[in-house]
Amino acid sequence: MKRYSAFAIAREAANYHQGWERAWAKRAPKKRYDAIIIGAGGHGLASAYYLGKNHGITNVAVLEKGWLGGGNTGRNTTIIRSNYLQDPSAAIYEKARSLYETLSQDLNYNVMFSPRGVIMLAQTHHEVRGYQRTAHANALQGVKTEWIGPERVKQLCPIMNIEGPRYPVLGGLWQARGGTARHDAVAWGYARACSDMGMDIIQQCEVTGVTSEGGKVTGVQTSLGDIGCNSLGIVVAGHSSHVAEMAGFRLPIESVALQALVSEPIKPCMDVVVMANTVHGYMSQSDKGEMVIGGGTDGYNNYTQRGSFHHIEETVRALIETFPMISRLKMLRQWGGIVDVTGDRSPILSKTPLEGCYINCGWGTGGFKAIPGSGFGFAELMAKGYSPLTAEFGMERFREGRFIDESVAAGVAH
Repeated sequence: MKRYSAFAIAREAANYHQGWERAWAKRAPKKRYDAIIIGAGGHGLASAYYLGKNHGITNVAVLEKGWLGGGNTGRNTTIIRSNYLQDPSAAIYEKARSLYETLSQDLNYNVMFSPRGVIMLAQTHHEVRGYQRTAHANALQGVKTEWIGPERVKQLCPIMNIEGPRYPVLGGLWQARGGTARHDAVAWGYARACSDMGMDIIQQCEVTGVTSEGGKVTGVQTSLGDIGCNSLGIVVAGHSSHVAEMAGFRLPIESVALQALVSEPIKPCMDVVVMANTVHGYMSQSDKGEMVIGGGTDGYNNYTQRGSFHHIEETVRALIETFPMISRLKMLRQWGGIVDVTGDRSPILSKTPLEGCYINCGWGTGGFKAIPGSGFGFAELMAKGYSPLTAEFGMERFREGRFIDESVAAGVAH
């Protein structure tokens, strides 16, 4: 596959841009693969990429029911951070954040990573204590964060009202190397790299069953026919419980919608990401000038990918008290994604009761920021049967009562 570069742009310009190749090949499925990944979102494609790059396993198929990156990867607010409280969480998210730093160079594809910094606001005294505790934990974990006062918050984000009567800003947890990336580009970059290694990315291919023999996975049944494999990775976010049922086991997760919206584009006014847990909202400004706004998950289980006006109103009403200027903006579009949430709000990266079958799910509201770290660790788990990054995230922790409790410590509205 031809490399992208400034010279390539000049060369193709001279040829009226007629020589560009497809970003990834369109192939029919083979009868058998060494590994199959179900789900062509960010996590699934990253898992396939690191299987090839780190472990030399390139006879891989990535199967997608719909279109590549059409699930949560293309439906999130693109925030990247690693300032989690629990050690296993901080380790995998910091691995992801560090991989994001060089991902454009590694993939030869501009994922538009922008380390603009993330502020997590403390608007109650309880949050002040919580974030100061997290800052100390991050220092021990080697994750660079710092506690900052309200004056520094105002300096970093001048459009913020830090003296609100109900939600005054008392400080914040600041991670300068956090930021955002272009969500579609992350999926496309991984897909292009996987295709370049000879992997098959097969869209419009619905998995309808998982086949096994003697307690070991042998393949999958799909809308394009049966496909055999030696190992199987299930990476389908909100639909994980359905595919797990096909494989004969149950998962301790629930699926709910997570909604977001963007405003009409305006001139640059905010060059950081701000998360405000007290008011259940977070906001950043995109390269196109849109204010990207998200909130907490719906309060009931559902599989909708639409937004709802009452939830958007609830999120925006609270944010307006901290960002008065957004009251004058018009909403451009809204959407929803289906997130899979565990009881302790931490993911599952694990072997399953079916030998040769592995599961990667439960990322809840934090999936996008974890994509490179998730793929790195999950690929190692599939290739070697063990990964230090994923060791604490096994399914057995729920049976053993060994939770990685980020339900409050994560500092976001679940």
